[in-house]
Amino acid sequence: MTVPEKSVLYFVPAIEACLSVLEIIFVWKKEHNSQFVGYHKWFYSCSELIVWTNIILFSKRASSHYIIFSRVLCFWWILKPILGVLRLVTTFPSLEVSVCIVESLVVLLSITYGTAINVIRVKRESFKRSLLGDPLLSYDSSLEEGGHHDLETNESIWDLMTFKFIAPVMNRGVVKQLDCEDLLQIPTNMAPSSCHDIISSCWQAQLTNDASKPSLFRALCSAYGWSYLYLGLLKVINDCIGFVGPLLLNKLIQFLQKGSVTSDGYLLAVSLGLTSIIKSFLDTQYSFHLAKLKLKLRSSIMTLIYDKCLHVNLAERSKFTNGEIQTFMSVDADRTVNLCNSFHDTWSLPLQIGVALYLLYTQVKFAFVSGLAITILLIPVNKWISQLIAIATEQMMKEKDERIRRTGELLTYIRTLKMYGWELIFSSWLMETRSLEVKHLATRKYLDAWCVFFWATTPTLFSIFTFGLFTLMGNQLDAAMVFTCLALFNTLISPLNSFPWVINGLIDAFISSRRLSRFLSCPEHRSNVGDTGSSSSSFLSKQPDSSQRLAIIVQDVSCTWSSSDEPPLNMVLSHVTLSLSKGSFVAIIGEVGSGKSSLLYSVLGEAQLAHGYIYCDGSVAYVPQVPWILSGTVRDNILFGKSYDPVRYTDTLQACALDVDIELMVGHDMAYIGEKGLNLSGGQRARLALARAVYHGSDVIMLDDVLSAVDAQVAHWILHNAILGPLMQRKTILLCTHNVQAISLADMVVVMDKGHVKWLGSSAAFPISSYTRFSPSNDIDLTSKNHRESCSSDSSSKPKEQSLPEKEIVHSPEIAEEIVEVELRKEGKVEIGVYKNYAVFIGQFVTVVICLSAILMQASRNGNDLWLSYWVDTTETGQTVHSVSFYLAILCLFCAVNSFFTLVRAFSFAFGGLQAAIKVHNRLLSKLINAPVRFFDQTPGGRILNRLSSDLYTIDDSLPFIMNILLANFVGLLGIAIILSYVQVFFLVLLLPLWYIYSKLQFFYRSTSRELRRLDSVSRSPIYTSFSETLDGTSTIRAFKSEDFFFAKFIEHITLYQKTSYTETVASLWLSLRLQLLGAFIISFIALMAVVGSHRSLPINFGTPGLVGLALSYAAPIVSLLGSFLTSFTETEKEMVSVERALQYMDIPQEEQAGCLNVNPDWPNLGVIEFQNVTLKYMPSLAPAIYNLSFTIAGGTQVGIIGRTGAGKSSVLNALFCLTPICSGSILVDGTDIRNVPVRELRTHLAIVPQSPFLFNGSLRENLDPFKMSDDLKIWDALEKCHVKEEVEEAGGLDILVKEGGISFSVGQRQLLCLARALLKSSKVLCLDECTANVDIQTASLLHTTISSKCKGMTVITIAHRISTVLNMDSILILDHGNLAEQGNPQVLLNDESSLFSSFVKASSM
Repeated sequence: MTVPEKSVLYFVPAIEACLSVLEIIFVWKKEHNSQFVGYHKWFYSCSELIVWTNIILFSKRASSHYIIFSRVLCFWWILKPILGVLRLVTTFPSLEVSVCIVESLVVLLSITYGTAINVIRVKRESFKRSLLGDPLLSYDSSLEEGGHHDLETNESIWDLMTFKFIAPVMNRGVVKQLDCEDLLQIPTNMAPSSCHDIISSCWQAQLTNDASKPSLFRALCSAYGWSYLYLGLLKVINDCIGFVGPLLLNKLIQFLQKGSVTSDGYLLAVSLGLTSIIKSFLDTQYSFHLAKLKLKLRSSIMTLIYDKCLHVNLAERSKFTNGEIQTFMSVDADRTVNLCNSFHDTWSLPLQIGVALYLLYTQVKFAFVSGLAITILLIPVNKWISQLIAIATEQMMKEKDERIRRTGELLTYIRTLKMYGWELIFSSWLMETRSLEVKHLATRKYLDAWCVFFWATTPTLFSIFTFGLFTLMGNQLDAAMVFTCLALFNTLISPLNSFPWVINGLIDAFISSRRLSRFLSCPEHRSNVGDTGSSSSSFLSKQPDSSQRLAIIVQDVSCTWSSSDEPPLNMVLSHVTLSLSKGSFVAIIGEVGSGKSSLLYSVLGEAQLAHGYIYCDGSVAYVPQVPWILSGTVRDNILFGKSYDPVRYTDTLQACALDVDIELMVGHDMAYIGEKGLNLSGGQRARLALARAVYHGSDVIMLDDVLSAVDAQVAHWILHNAILGPLMQRKTILLCTHNVQAISLADMVVVMDKGHVKWLGSSAAFPISSYTRFSPSNDIDLTSKNHRESCSSDSSSKPKEQSLPEKEIVHSPEIAEEIVEVELRKEGKVEIGVYKNYAVFIGQFVTVVICLSAILMQASRNGNDLWLSYWVDTTETGQTVHSVSFYLAILCLFCAVNSFFTLVRAFSFAFGGLQAAIKVHNRLLSKLINAPVRFFDQTPGGRILNRLSSDLYTIDDSLPFIMNILLANFVGLLGIAIILSYVQVFFLVLLLPLWYIYSKLQFFYRSTSRELRRLDSVSRSPIYTSFSETLDGTSTIRAFKSEDFFFAKFIEHITLYQKTSYTETVASLWLSLRLQLLGAFIISFIALMAVVGSHRSLPINFGTPGLVGLALSYAAPIVSLLGSFLTSFTETEKEMVSVERALQYMDIPQEEQAGCLNVNPDWPNLGVIEFQNVTLKYMPSLAPAIYNLSFTIAGGTQVGIIGRTGAGKSSVLNALFCLTPICSGSILVDGTDIRNVPVRELRTHLAIVPQSPFLFNGSLRENLDPFKMSDDLKIWDALEKCHVKEEVEEAGGLDILVKEGGISFSVGQRQLLCLARALLKSSKVLCLDECTANVDIQTASLLHTTISSKCKGMTVITIAHRISTVLNMDSILILDHGNLAEQGNPQVLLNDESSLFSSFVKASSM
């Protein structure tokens, strides 16, 4: 039995027994005073005492639950409170004050006990029915109990009730900047791992029980339904106590009208204060437990999404874009969690409204029906508005998904976009998507404004119609009735105003939960292929008996990239059959797009099998064509979650030629690698990914073209020492390659062609001459002169003989602190400048209109209430000089003015919020677009995306909403303070000390809350960065079976996020409780002063009954209003952190766009490029990437730049394209210093094919010619030149949709399309950055023939690894450590045996 259950079963009966004794004393006292007391009263009181005494005695027995939880008694416990309420309502007006209070408490406790008993019984019965039906009910209960136990063992009940356990954190927050170590520890039951286990089991039950349409909502109910029901019980009690205040107020005003001198007045005044105090504790406890439940839900959903991403293959995931999946994590998870707030409110708010209406009936009889009619008439209007809001929200979310996808694409490929000069067109496409999103956001905001208007004016209209009809029916208004009604109207305001937001919240939550259910119900591949079968039985879990020595069997396999619920179109493999022996080395070769990578993906289970089966025996390691590098240390990347073995680790580094590279790094193997390996060269990334596969020592190792990114000697070294070395003995190796030496050493060669196996056999039988005829030398990549003197193919030779001299290795990448800047976190309060900037974004005129309309709205409302009190007083004293219609007309005038200013405020706020959202996004995007490449190298993409997703969502939606509440609360408090000061002069005496306490509390709280909010934002970024990184590398993670390792890392990020959110919640409730207690003191003070003033014997008198009633009705809502004001103020400050974070990125360094020269459209017309003593550093603290480099390239010549990985080849292009500003020297193009040419114009006049091919989501025509400068004929001609026309025609022509990242094409095909794009540009200067590294030798040769013939008269600069690439060029430049080592004609240098180039060629043929 849980702690809450025990407290209800033992504590409530004890209090009820005490109250029964008290009731017996009241009856005895009445009889003692010679008043008539019926026997039924004695019988009722004594029977109550006997019942509760028996319950206390029985509950101690072991078998008590059979009696207490029997169906008959449970039904009685439902009936008893209902009868008690009816009895109380009938006798309430005639009862004494003290008896009234006792009776009310008895009924309240009966409701509590009855509800608890029935909830516990239902829970126990459902548990008995099936221990497995609700998978984690008992587990959740034990966790709940454990969680409470954790807290109770450390803290007293009083500390938990008053949130005193947060005090140490708040004390530290005042004196210093908070760190993660200062945060509260989360209870055991809130640990993300526990939450994930619960929700995962419940979701699996959903998939099992309702496979056709599983629901995340139902899974959440199974996991946390009972905890949520207990909170509902607490909410029932809290809501009921909320109505005690108006009833006590009625009694108190009646007492004041009579002018009695008994002690009843003081009892009522104290009761009014006590009621507020009890409500404060219940309110904060409900909020605390609800917040804990929300945090559990949030971690459950986020971990469930992450876990799903780890286990859904690429084919299944193709239904969703990366932007969409990131929105699931950043937006939909939060919206689903908000269901917790909205769901209880859907029954609680109607209950509050219903009770308030019933109490109104007791005051004004059927006159309240006129007010009710207005409310009912507005219900269909609000329902219609809510439906429109739902449609707008769904459309807005679609556009938001698309915007985040486009933003992610822009950030991922920003370097390439800048080289192309395409960043502006990309940002314009992004702006189009944003404008559509804002259009739907505007619809939603203006509809929200109408909702606010209707619900805000409802109480005012309600009062006018109710009092108007009441007086027109011939009744007279009196203070007790009017101000009880006003207090009830005030209690109506909150539920009435909240209702549209609750409906909207529910709609948003259900939409988001449906979106998440669709994603989470994707079929999974949870195990290694070969270990267990997949759902389609396409993968065999058991090896066929006929083949005992086979590692991989591919039997008649056809596969596609379509998901399982789409028709299998565009087969990437068609009827492929293979049988590969264990321990064999298999070379998979073929032209670009022939299906080499698709074959590996199929064996990994990433593609969708349409036909056949695949069997793979043992563990798998995989290196993709584009190496996937983690942001973390070198060691983290190699270990990949595996335990550290120093001997194997050292051998692996040596085998992959990484040992000396690492020695030169600051921090060695603990050096930090930036996002996507930004501070490593392409060759280093490939070797690091290979080292990971070698270290893991899996049974089957799949390598996708790892040799193309490295130079000749390194390729030779890693082929003999890593791929065929001692560490990989007896391993089955599949290598997709174009490397002739690797093909000649293979046990088996598989030739792929258009998804079919064209040829299969041993390497001895393979016609190798068909590959080698394209190259005069064995075509391994280039080397450097002083590289390894000898790379023996004998894998058993000593490492010492094969080690690299240190001077040959590329300079070390920089340390972590220099690579990735730590995310900035401001200290202290949010600066006033942030608010000013936001006001500027809104617009100064709109800001003034908003403030004025809010003040005038409140003034008209206060005027309305003052006029009502004046009317009451004139009626009671009989001094009425005007007719009823006159008083009503003035009241209607106030109502009309109030409605007008409410409408103005609502719409001006919606308009202002939209203006701010548009301006913030546009300026932020503009600043990011114009930022230098170095900024993106130093800043993780997830961090920037966080600004453009979560922070922008806050500025779009949450911030205007919370600021609107803040303004309403502020003017409301101002109005109350003025009225109370006018009515009771003594309130002014309290004002100063109250303000002092209030300011101290808010200072103490805000110091901590600001830090917590900033910590919250900073702790959120790693979640999105890690998630974004994981999305890119899921196939690698699944291949290595490292899902658990990555999930554990994600759990760590979520745990930190939970801790900051939990601490933040407790801190806000600490404040809320103290503010509510302050409000309770104000109520007690005003009530006591009113009682003192009513004694006519005293010289003090506080106004007329009308004004006193007004003061008391205004004092009642001050409890919630004070808390709400500071909460909304603090929340506004927290939300303002998003504006602060956006402003940080509006102040980032910008590229120098201006230039003093406007070049001609046909510039450069010669193509002469001259480097004059150019030095380039990527960071001031690093060695120069190129140093004092001087050379001249004649116009119309073809020049190759060669050199070892990291020699500075790509840095030459970075300098030419001004991606990194040069430190000294100058670069001239056709005699023009490029520093004088506007940088964007410079880039548009040069053509480039980047090292990493870039295709974006859109039509192929858009990808090739986004500016629409070329006709179709010209585009087809370019495709034909690049030998990719046939593949494009087969795929469907120029209008086919290219998927995100170009995954519908192979890497080689992507590179050819990028070349076609460059040829379409018709520039005089064409730069090729290793663009043939990923294509086969035949295609590479054809391409270079094309470039030689079709690019006559153009200056072509080629960065190359292959000798065949540069042999026929006009000139070559050999770089070494950023210096020009040699320059000349390759044929001349080849004949000169003393030249560097000659030694390269010799070395490459070893």
